Amino acid sequence: MPVDTLFQCPYMEWVVTAADRCPMEGPGTRPNTKDCGMKKKSLCAPLFVVLLLAGILNCFAASADKTPKKAILLVAFGTSVPEAQKSFALIETEVKKSFPDVETRWAFESRIIRNKLAKEGNVFLSPESALAKLMDEGYTHVAVVSLQTIPGREFHDLNRNVRLFGQMAGGFEQIQVAWPLLSSHEDMKRAAKAMLDNIPAGRKPEDAVLLMGHGNGKHPSDAIYLAMHHILQQIDPNVFVATVDGYPGIDDILPKLKEKKIGKVYLMPFMAVAGDHAVNDMAGDKPQSWKSILGKEGFTCETVLKGTAEYPEIVDIWIEHLREVFNRL
Repeated sequence: MPVDTLFQCPYMEWVVTAADRCPMEGPGTRPNTKDCGMKKKSLCAPLFVVLLLAGILNCFAASADKTPKKAILLVAFGTSVPEAQKSFALIETEVKKSFPDVETRWAFESRIIRNKLAKEGNVFLSPESALAKLMDEGYTHVAVVSLQTIPGREFHDLNRNVRLFGQMAGGFEQIQVAWPLLSSHEDMKRAAKAMLDNIPAGRKPEDAVLLMGHGNGKHPSDAIYLAMHHILQQIDPNVFVATVDGYPGIDDILPKLKEKKIGKVYLMPFMAVAGDHAVNDMAGDKPQSWKSILGKEGFTCETVLKGTAEYPEIVDIWIEHLREVFNRL
């Protein structure tokens, strides 16, 4: 039993209160060493030890009688694109395969997406509502998995709120948050290999591959995309990473493609699902889409609408992060 739990045990207060007073003293009196003498030394100290041990044993017995009720909460930003939702189904399948006897739930962070899905009859809870529901249902140990690509603003917001749930009196006994996909150099190397292994077979060495990440220009974790770009470039100089909202962007990659005299570019999402950004900002026909921008500059584009959660090698990284925290519950 954790130390902080031990000292919050109700028996402990009674033990210390009883031991603080010599049996020869009345309530509210101060010790009288002259009258108590050896009796205080010989009687009070053993009494304290006996009562202390009894209290500790009772606390352990009470704790042992309570069987942990564990759950896993998968948290994603969310998507309203039906074709993209199959990525979540694949993740859930793999999680249940790895943790067959554990309750698995979902939560979407985006209120806009939750409201849109609710109008279609598909109800998804926010992470906070999902945790409150698990708490009401008596779950004691919960592992929360962030299906973000980088530990950016959304992850840190989630982590902060989850820890607040862990501090609630009478709530979860333990709650842990697993890291997103790219949380170490080793994660980035594995993700880079997975992406390279899933480039369409028809791609020629002289063709470029451009991965689209989301990005966040106002958070330092945005630098992870640049690190991924560097790792991929070391393996294949014609593979690039750019982001929608961060650095590097499409305008930073265009000069490099021209410098290499690239003719064809494969566009692939570097996001868990091929959602709105992939469908519209990457592969759409509007003038501001990456396909349109590259086409205007003379490049031939081939788009791949497949999220990273559809690659088993990528999902394995998330599951390893989950296993790390689940084993600590």
